[in-house]
Amino acid sequence: MAYPISMRHAAVELRNKGYSLKELSKRFGVAKSTVALWTKDVVMDKNAEQRLLTVIKRGQFISARNKRAKTKATEDRYFNEAREEIQLRPNYNKIICAMIYWCEGAKSAKGGVAFTNSDPNLIRTFLKLLRECFVLDEKKFHPGIHIHSYHSPEKQLDFWSKVTDIDKQQFIKPYRKPNTGKRIRENYQGCIRVQYGSNDLARRLMAIAKAFLGQ
Repeated sequence: MAYPISMRHAAVELRNKGYSLKELSKRFGVAKSTVALWTKDVVMDKNAEQRLLTVIKRGQFISARNKRAKTKATEDRYFNEAREEIQLRPNYNKIICAMIYWCEGAKSAKGGVAFTNSDPNLIRTFLKLLRECFVLDEKKFHPGIHIHSYHSPEKQLDFWSKVTDIDKQQFIKPYRKPNTGKRIRENYQGCIRVQYGSNDLARRLMAIAKAFLGQ
């Protein structure tokens, strides 16, 4: 589509003054890629650069604020849904799963579900309930094990793969703790961090636990 030369000249003039591509796109009703092409040869002076930086920072602040508000609204909705479910049709397995996570899981939803423990039975129980109560994508599991110098990485990887029923190929590289000189703990299989890549699921688990606890 052909645009008037006057529009291009106006875009270049405003770009010289430090207008962002987003501002120009909105002002002239054209794609950002189009105004980028029109203004590709513009070299801004210091005043223009300062204005552009101010616009970008303001935009980043607004974007971050909107994102926080959206996240808070989602968390509030999950909490209200969980409270209603607990009151009307409680799923006790889901509540137990959420409470286990509340006690041993990550306290922030950023990074998804992260559950760390050294007790194979607790890990096995948590995953059994998680799989039973939620629709999961098994490919999103990426566990990691922490072992001591006296452990065999291969043996411990086999052990935790069987406990979690997660393919060994999905495990990240084992972390071997430095030798502290402490005695060998018999039957200690190391520690595992079960990571599941879903911030949404982490928020749901915490919302259920908070609702059950009456927060």
